[in-house]
Amino acid sequence: MRTSRSPVSLDTGWLLLLPALALLMGVLFVPLFQSFWRSISEPTWTTANYATLFTDGVTMKILGRTAVSAAIVTVVAFALGYPYAYLMTRVGPVARSVLMTIVLIPFWTSALARNFGWLVLIYKGGPIEQLLSLIGLGHVVLYGTVAGVTLAMSQVMLPFMVLPLFSALGGIDRRLLLAARGLGSPPIVAFWKIYWPLSRAGAVSGMILVFTLSLGFYVTPALLGSPQQSLIAQLLGTRTTELLDFAGAGALGTLVLVVTLLLVAWANRVGGGINAVGAVAVGRAEAKHA
Repeated sequence: MRTSRSPVSLDTGWLLLLPALALLMGVLFVPLFQSFWRSISEPTWTTANYATLFTDGVTMKILGRTAVSAAIVTVVAFALGYPYAYLMTRVGPVARSVLMTIVLIPFWTSALARNFGWLVLIYKGGPIEQLLSLIGLGHVVLYGTVAGVTLAMSQVMLPFMVLPLFSALGGIDRRLLLAARGLGSPPIVAFWKIYWPLSRAGAVSGMILVFTLSLGFYVTPALLGSPQQSLIAQLLGTRTTELLDFAGAGALGTLVLVVTLLLVAWANRVGGGINAVGAVAVGRAEAKHA
């Protein structure tokens, strides 16, 4: 009796990764290494480029402004994306398709078109300013400010929060909530002890994705912001295109990469430690004791 064998054995299956690894090496790791190499070898072997980042009085201020802006974008995207993703899991197939289409529309639109649309909305005397004045908030300036940039970035980043949340929320067994309600648990307690732990991994994934992408935004701050309130991507662009300080830009890029990796590792350790199997086990246990 002949047994069928897989055309790709375990010994040679790793060869299928070579094209992807070669692409990553060429477009990601090699440029990153070159930037790091320049930051420590130009003009001579030194760490002065990194020391300057902490002593020039500008870089740390802009980095802090960027981190705060990215954190606000993450919070806004989560506050809007969580109920939207929950609604997508509760409606029928037709309504879910409509809601998914709405989420995907930004991916079908040019980034420049979206940003110019926001430029019209937040410009002086635009619709948003008129609306804020109508409700009694007075003259609110958004164009050329971090607040206007953050508002536009929140809209752009919302799909990146909704999609991981929808994937996580769609896999939650709602019978666990019914079991908790049957045992006398109030809806808020059932949500906090059952639904939230099961959805936490998706929430953390969405937050990490939105936060890291927000750190590197360039087009939106460049069009809607101002040089006086620039973000870290604008500073990188100024160093490379105007000052031609490639060594300093390499040091700044390396610093941003290290900070991002540390924040991602911390967020994953704090909020993403429960895997799918563990989350279901915790949820079932909480349902029994709720």
